Amino acid sequence: MDRSRFLYGPAMRYFALAAEEGSIRAAARKLNVASSAVNRQILSLEDQLGVQLFERVGRTIRLSTAGEIILAHIKRTLSDFESTIEELDALKGVRRGSVTIASVESVSQTLLPEIIGAFRKSFNGIHVSLHISSSRGVIEAIENAEADVGFTFDPPSSGSIDVAFRRALKIGAILSPNHPLAANPRLTFNECFQYPVALPSKGLSLRTQLDAVLENAIPRSKTCIEANSLTFMRMLTRDGQTISFQTTIGLEEDIAAGRIVFRELDEPHLNDDRLSIITSSMRGLPLAPAMFFDHAVATLKKLLPEAESSDQTPRKPLKNHR
Repeated sequence: MDRSRFLYGPAMRYFALAAEEGSIRAAARKLNVASSAVNRQILSLEDQLGVQLFERVGRTIRLSTAGEIILAHIKRTLSDFESTIEELDALKGVRRGSVTIASVESVSQTLLPEIIGAFRKSFNGIHVSLHISSSRGVIEAIENAEADVGFTFDPPSSGSIDVAFRRALKIGAILSPNHPLAANPRLTFNECFQYPVALPSKGLSLRTQLDAVLENAIPRSKTCIEANSLTFMRMLTRDGQTISFQTTIGLEEDIAAGRIVFRELDEPHLNDDRLSIITSSMRGLPLAPAMFFDHAVATLKKLLPEAESSDQTPRKPLKNHR
């Protein structure tokens, strides 16, 4: 049951659903009300605010700039309301709730299964939802209240997110044990680029770190592959002569089984990739996400004991501790 309807008028809820569906008719079907009722509420909201929330093109609607601002506010408001409801439930001894996680691909392969698995053993009444995205996508999910906790690499300094945990990880070359360079304990980019190379796509944090060193400095190999999937690049490396560049996160099983080798790069100007847990600085975490947040930080400190200190003191995750 949508308990937000007891506290908030229909205009806000109708507008948000129409924006989500991209159609007043679709929103009306979901709400089980007449399209005219939804349209009337939206027109009333526009009149009260003195701005146009949608650009109407035929039968379709598209958010205006003002509409995007109002929708972001509504998402934050409803998220805070859900947090309050979960805390009220907790007072009644209800061990339920939900946590939405946004994560980059590599963390989802080895670290998150262990973190989430252990969490579910202790809190099996809490629903966990995981969305895989790029580093930038994880940050946007946190900023837009689409996720509670994010796992990403090298988030930029921002007033809208808090970084609760950082771990600096070396970027190295990964290659098949049969590759001609596999016997070398350390490699340079010049050596690697004499062979086919796979690079992460633009927009991935790994590519940002690599480009800072590679740009205009290294002659590119004749065959260069770009992909936004680290899994794809790992499989390409296992099955051929291609070299790719990653941290060891997500590669643990393949390295232990001898299917690939990881070689440090002898490149002093190459920065580490920093694994981070992020949350929103604009709103507090409700009870269920707060419990997951604490569990994730504690688990990663055990799994990655050399974690560096964050530049800022981690905030208390519970809403009333902001």
